[in-house]
Amino acid sequence: MRLVNEADVNGKRVLLRVDFNVPIKDGKVTDDTRIRAVMPTIRYLMDNNAKIIIVAHQGRPKGEGYERAYTLKPVAKALGTLIDKDVKLTHDVLGMQTTADVEALQPGEVLMLENIRFDKREKSNDPEFSGRLADLADLYVNDAFAAAHRAHASITGVTELLPSYAGFLMNKELGTFERMLAHPTAPFVAILGGSKVSDKIKVTSRLIEVVDVLIIGGAMCFTFLKAQGYSIGSSLREDDWLEPAKELIEKAKAEGTQLLLPKDFVIAGTISDDAETSIVDIADGIPEGMMGLDIGPATAEMYKNAITDGRTVFWNGPMGVFEVAPFAGGTRQVATAVAMNSRATTIIGGGDSIAAVNRFGYNDLVTFISTGGGAALELLDGTHLPGVVALDKE
Repeated sequence: MRLVNEADVNGKRVLLRVDFNVPIKDGKVTDDTRIRAVMPTIRYLMDNNAKIIIVAHQGRPKGEGYERAYTLKPVAKALGTLIDKDVKLTHDVLGMQTTADVEALQPGEVLMLENIRFDKREKSNDPEFSGRLADLADLYVNDAFAAAHRAHASITGVTELLPSYAGFLMNKELGTFERMLAHPTAPFVAILGGSKVSDKIKVTSRLIEVVDVLIIGGAMCFTFLKAQGYSIGSSLREDDWLEPAKELIEKAKAEGTQLLLPKDFVIAGTISDDAETSIVDIADGIPEGMMGLDIGPATAEMYKNAITDGRTVFWNGPMGVFEVAPFAGGTRQVATAVAMNSRATTIIGGGDSIAAVNRFGYNDLVTFISTGGGAALELLDGTHLPGVVALDKE
């Protein structure tokens, strides 16, 4: 891929695709990790007198026009604070006023288009819509790694029409994961959490081939445990995926990969801050009507020891329902073990793991925090990301 610093951006209109799909509450951005991650590219463009047109999305609007709940107004304000300069937000995605706003841009200024997904032609990669986007600019830069697994108009369509470059974040994300897979320092420990085996079946299979230790937590572990004959009560599981789970267990044995599953749990009948909890050993089974909602103390200790021994550590997904206080302990202990392993290269794989390290105050103690959850997992399981392929034309 050609990088943004290989382009002549002086005085040029640059269409910059970013992923600013960030959490917003009461009209304010509550976690600006993804915005700050793109700052090197934005600063570079500003310092080199580019006219910057930012394209981003927020949430999952219907694609039928403006929806107040998904406006990028809070995002534009947050970005303006970071660059200490006003960021104007267009009133619509593409229209006469947007064209006028672009024409009024001066070198070093930043304009943000309103949520690109307000127009359904974005997700359908409509050629005419791609053409109208391309008409706004002289060249295109993609720094939206977290959206690189989407073949949308602003990610792949415009690359057919404009000279296209990768931003610094895109390059850093791809380089980090390439080195992690191709040249990890052993022992390589991967931690997967979350709710569904089906969402992570491919990446689980791939990681089994390359890691020394694979740790499983979150609700996805219950499908593995039920496949082994354990009683899991009312815990979340996917009965249609029991056989694939068995196959993954056998694959780990064949590959010589240590597969760690929880041996005890914090259980409760409800998910609430005042839930009555208890600890149960999986060998004794989880009673019917009760759910495993966090890993137990023995499991947490086992996982911490494995993480501490690692020299390359990758983490994607919480160990339990960490947003609710009684079930946050396991995720906190895993986050602590990852953050405190100063001898390892530690990589956080996006999504809820970012929220966890931020919540526990460890974001500055890990080697790299990826902005892309889904994109990172698809990259790791061997999928060719459309947004990356579109940049790799020469």
